[in-house]
Amino acid sequence: MKKVLSLMCSLLLIVTLCGCSTKSQSKQKKVTLTLAAAASLENIFEDELIPQFEKENPQIKIQGVYDSSGKLQIQIEQGLKADVFFSAATKQMNALVDEKYIDSKDVINLLENKLVLITGKKTETNVKDFNDLTKASTIAIGDPDVVPAGQYAKMALTHLGVYDQLVSRYSLGGNVTEVLNWVANSSSEVGIVYSTDAKSTNDVKVLATCSNDLLDEPVIYPVSQLSTSKHSKEAKKFVKFIQDKSSLKLFEKYGFTINK
Repeated sequence: MKKVLSLMCSLLLIVTLCGCSTKSQSKQKKVTLTLAAAASLENIFEDELIPQFEKENPQIKIQGVYDSSGKLQIQIEQGLKADVFFSAATKQMNALVDEKYIDSKDVINLLENKLVLITGKKTETNVKDFNDLTKASTIAIGDPDVVPAGQYAKMALTHLGVYDQLVSRYSLGGNVTEVLNWVANSSSEVGIVYSTDAKSTNDVKVLATCSNDLLDEPVIYPVSQLSTSKHSKEAKKFVKFIQDKSSLKLFEKYGFTINK
């Protein structure tokens, strides 16, 4: 009888422990993080970084929202529940810090990019450098009001003393990807984009790289978790992931320079 009672108690204990384990596992609910990132970062995140992170962290799903950094800033200000913001310029990041959406101590100036002058592979042009832009009939740039690449383009052309002179020739894109596509399909004779964007397609060629001497500041990409995130622990984990060695090598593969 004692053996039967002992066996029953053992079985009851096993069932109880299994039940506790099941409950513990069920409590580990999946978390979805929203990444608000510059359009020039879409390819590396969607093709490389997000799949790798989700493989290593199956309980966390990353939902990417990509656009110009200026538009993303506005979306966050208007209620976008972003957990991580990766900007293509410091201006938009600083604005969100000033507005208390982001804590300045969490901001990491992770990457540097270059501004380049491009034309379509099938486009005929006499433009060979930034100094030749007066020879172009149409010039595609990002809208300087919301697109960092456009802000840097305006900066460079202002330093060259030709920005106002060329106003009637600009086609203003809503983000840098739009500018790239216009040049790639020859809708615009030339355009100004980031080096990484130019490397993402075989339909354009680089005519010249903009010297940092023509810019007030280098093209820096800062990243940070948002103070308003409801998933701070997971957001911090994701930001840490994109700083590890394997992630940094991927950024370099896509043409970025690691800011040191």
